[in-house]
Amino acid sequence: AIRDLRELASRTGGPAGSRRLCWTPEWAEARALLREELSTLPVTVEQDEAGNLWAYLRGQSADTVVVGSHLDSVPAGGWLDGALGVMGGLEVLRSLASAPQPPKRSFALVDWADEEGARFSRSLFGSGAVVGTLDLDILRERKDKWGNALPEVVAEHGVALDAMEGARTRLEHVVAYLELHIEQGPVLEQHGLGVGVVTGTVGIERERLIFSGQAAHAGTMPMHMRRDSLRAMSRFALELAEIGKRHNGVTTVGSVSAWPGVVTAVPGTTTCTMDMRHISAESLAAMYAEMKTAAQAAAEAEGCTVELEHIFRIPPMIFDATLVDSVRRAVKAVEGHEFSLPSGALHDASEMARVVPTAMVFTSSIAGLSHTKEEDTPDEHLAMGITAFHQAVMEAVNPA
Repeated sequence: AIRDLRELASRTGGPAGSRRLCWTPEWAEARALLREELSTLPVTVEQDEAGNLWAYLRGQSADTVVVGSHLDSVPAGGWLDGALGVMGGLEVLRSLASAPQPPKRSFALVDWADEEGARFSRSLFGSGAVVGTLDLDILRERKDKWGNALPEVVAEHGVALDAMEGARTRLEHVVAYLELHIEQGPVLEQHGLGVGVVTGTVGIERERLIFSGQAAHAGTMPMHMRRDSLRAMSRFALELAEIGKRHNGVTTVGSVSAWPGVVTAVPGTTTCTMDMRHISAESLAAMYAEMKTAAQAAAEAEGCTVELEHIFRIPPMIFDATLVDSVRRAVKAVEGHEFSLPSGALHDASEMARVVPTAMVFTSSIAGLSHTKEEDTPDEHLAMGITAFHQAVMEAVNPA
């Protein structure tokens, strides 16, 4: 699997990072590499109505264990994000295909389409389609930064929005979903560990906040008479960080835009984005309520008003206890511990966990870096992750 990952990186990467932006020729090239490998195995390969690529190995029953992740990347991304799960799943598939007996349960490897959402700002596209959480009316309006419309771009890759409902039949016999992924954060490395047990994926709240004051001349308006929207937003940003710390969650102001945006004017309107995450639904709700109160207080302190525009929401997804126990045993066998952690990032597992028993294995990330060309994991940790993943999947495919 590590060899497969290096081959993928050599074909669709380089000094500037990965070039596997979804719905592009480089992404298609990554898919072609996967299809090459699958062509040597006794599997049925199909692309579903949402552009997901499936490889099925028939077992003794129709009950199916699915493993997967995504080959698409963010622009100038890393060589492991998503790809590790696909190639780790390919390794399991090879192992099952070479066994003298077919497994008790059927097995499927899936390469989900557009997990990153880097082009049209809709993450978890393929898995969302299979689970049924996509809003087609919103998708029809989406354009990339070059002005290309989503419906036309995906059509070039055999996906018709009006037919995507058909992808939901892929869940028909699925009894478990497992995913191998890099942590994309520093926790495992900080603990000196190579692999970890994932308890679930965090819930997320995202809002856009518009602080409105009064634009004025930077030289003539006295400080005590200003209604400075950027000062209001700044108060909010600092308080938002305290909310995150207080609840042991994470909070981020990711972008800020001030209008009129010139050095000689007091900002009349300032817009920012807010992202908050927590593994506990109760804590996330408390953080969200405190965020709204903080925004109101920050605005009032500067003589401004504030309004919120909803961007995105997903509840925490706690993984299946039985499958997580299986991962725990596998991690114990490989590295001698049972260290567990929530995933601060979303994965296709976040969508699958809504409807199917789900679990994940994490490997460490050097310096916690991901979505960048510096993304890396020691080879020994990759090997440990692949081994632990293999063991957990085998327990699901051949239950006692």
